[in-house]
Amino acid sequence: MSVKVALLGFTSKGKYKMQYTLSRSLNYSRVIALSLGLVLVTGCADPIWVTGADPIWGSYASVKGKRMADINEAHVHIGHVMKGWTDTPEKRGLLPTAIAEAKIAAKHGGLAAGKPADLAWVKTHIGHVLHAVDPSVEPKGPGLGYGVIKAAGGAAKHVRFAAKSEGASKNVKTHAVHVNTSAKNVVTWGKLIVRLGKKVKAAKTAGQAAPMVKKIEQLTARLTAGDDVNGDGKVTWRASEGGLKEANKHMGFMTKGEYLTF
Repeated sequence: MSVKVALLGFTSKGKYKMQYTLSRSLNYSRVIALSLGLVLVTGCADPIWVTGADPIWGSYASVKGKRMADINEAHVHIGHVMKGWTDTPEKRGLLPTAIAEAKIAAKHGGLAAGKPADLAWVKTHIGHVLHAVDPSVEPKGPGLGYGVIKAAGGAAKHVRFAAKSEGASKNVKTHAVHVNTSAKNVVTWGKLIVRLGKKVKAAKTAGQAAPMVKKIEQLTARLTAGDDVNGDGKVTWRASEGGLKEANKHMGFMTKGEYLTF
């Protein structure tokens, strides 16, 4: 059997308008499942061709109680955050990419702080931190080549797209605020890491670099864990507190509420 599915755009209700083309010998009127077809996802600057067996979007077919033709635009953007995007390494989701890069940054922030008297050692590992946070600043290193700042910023952008999509549920709109705030915190901390990292790379002595290296170590840990700014013993999604852990937690709440199995 030959099956093609083309996504033509969104209807006025925010649902996909699909066109199904079957081979001449077959004439089915029932809905064709995504796992049998090919879909062009639109609504973003860069379209993605996906199949039901694709590791990025395959699980997208398991939306509880809904036909694929009834999935709204918000879910596509949720998928970009959690499951796959066009230019990330291995086409991972933007948030998982940010988490992976932050882990690398934290590792090398700790290594740099572990030998503060060795300026060459410090500069090497701060360079690795910079590569994981923003490879446009440090193009070589052990990171994925995408960067925490770009990945977290992309996650924030797409979760806002999800919330603003026609037909977005209250669940999506509520948790989008939490994810967006936490992801923007991460971008802010990432930019501070870059500023401090550049100064460390330019330092003439280990003593001059040491206070900044300690701060970078703290900031790289904060990217994931967040920061208990108000001292109440917990980290929430609030401004200046939530990190990638909080963003991921609230994306989990969002996807569960939408019956998405990422």
